[in-house]
Amino acid sequence: MFLSPYYTQTDAGVEISAEQASQFAKGVAQDFNPIHDPDNKRFCVPGDLLFALTLGRYGLSQSMNFRFEGMVGANAQLQFPQTIGSEFGLKDTREKQYLSMQREGEVLENPAVIEAFIRNYVAFSGHNFTDVVLPLMQRHQVMVNPARPLVIYESMGFDLEHLNLVSPELELVNTELEIQGKRGDATLEFAIKDAGVVVGTGRKTLVLSGLREICPDAIDNMCTIYAQRQQSYRDGVAV
Repeated sequence: MFLSPYYTQTDAGVEISAEQASQFAKGVAQDFNPIHDPDNKRFCVPGDLLFALTLGRYGLSQSMNFRFEGMVGANAQLQFPQTIGSEFGLKDTREKQYLSMQREGEVLENPAVIEAFIRNYVAFSGHNFTDVVLPLMQRHQVMVNPARPLVIYESMGFDLEHLNLVSPELELVNTELEIQGKRGDATLEFAIKDAGVVVGTGRKTLVLSGLREICPDAIDNMCTIYAQRQQSYRDGVAV
């Protein structure tokens, strides 16, 4: 399975090293959030990798909802049961829960279609900061702390009309930002298409912390730094 390089199966559970998580974030999701850098003090495993591992193990259901409840550090011993029902909680050996999932409907276990769905979703998700979050902040004239930008993945879900999929793709259809003091809740709505036909809908929510009045120069600097991180990765320089 294409996810094999990004985790290690041990007798104690599934472990994800900081390097594996960072490689997935940058190489698969094209997500250059510094929080996924191995040497970052606030390092956490990308929520999209937890999502991908869940689909890879338990299949793609017609209706799925995920809530991210905690930040996974490096080498946590994650417990993926052999089988699950309509609900699943991803925990470590200390019973700390990081993710909850509910699903309904039929289940697809075709590896090629599941991989296509995962790759398209995480690519869509990984571009959220530059393509969605920054424009949202500019529209509402707010921004996160430019020195410590914190954007946390809170939840995602989708509903499919059927599972007769060949090459599913995602397309952003709407974005909203609800501001309460220094907190912002961003909602991203997307369509799921197959062969150009809409076959489902979905939504993703993000939490923006430490909001303050926008400073155009600071926004420009964040964009520049993010672009430099992308270019450094493409040039083979560790970021």
